[in-house]
Amino acid sequence: MPTTSLQIPTADGQADAFAAFPDGGGRHPAVLMYMDAFGVRPVLKDMARELAGHGYYVLVPNLYYRHAPAPVTELPEHIGEDARPEIFARVMPLIEAHTTERVLRDADAFLTFLAEQPEVAAGPIGVTGYCMGAALAVRTATAHPGRVAAVAGFHPGFLVTDAPDSPHRLVPELTAEVHLGLAENDLTPEAREELDQALDAAGVRHSIEVYPGTVHGFTMADTDAFDPDGLRRHWDRLLPLLDRTLSRS
Repeated sequence: MPTTSLQIPTADGQADAFAAFPDGGGRHPAVLMYMDAFGVRPVLKDMARELAGHGYYVLVPNLYYRHAPAPVTELPEHIGEDARPEIFARVMPLIEAHTTERVLRDADAFLTFLAEQPEVAAGPIGVTGYCMGAALAVRTATAHPGRVAAVAGFHPGFLVTDAPDSPHRLVPELTAEVHLGLAENDLTPEAREELDQALDAAGVRHSIEVYPGTVHGFTMADTDAFDPDGLRRHWDRLLPLLDRTLSRS
């Protein structure tokens, strides 16, 4: 499985990133994978390799590149519940600095980079994200409706907020198919209903599913939140979504 560390030119500097793609040459549909709040680390690279093994060029950018290359903050090998408050105290300023304007500038750069790679097939791409990355996936898809055909978000954060540009208010711009896999505590029933109604009103093909018995962060094997059944369900939903929306020609 070829993998590479690389630098992506953006309007604000060089973003370090990780990419994985299938053996054997050729061109493959691209998937932009947005990290969770803890950042690019071995567990995300493993997930990128897993996805690449199904026939995709997977790009995992360090969204905190304006502050430092990954790993931006020191993390334990396993993130236990007792470590989360101190880690979040360090990463929250990074999250807050990653404004919508920065998200959209970065998305432009990431999609431009993907279009230029010899291993990437022409045609639409998929975008998937975890935790805060789910909201970034939606923002990327609404800003680039002609390029993004699939959006997936797992244990999402910041999808339904009071802000005028909350992601759920942008869904009329979506042309992608959407799947959202929620932990049981990710959205209130009211917020979930508001999001579902917005997607319905926009005519977006979508599914919103609560994964039974999960808590926020369930896909991440290096945390106490990890749930093997939740991760398996994530692959069972993500892979068919990408298969039916992304061309392999």
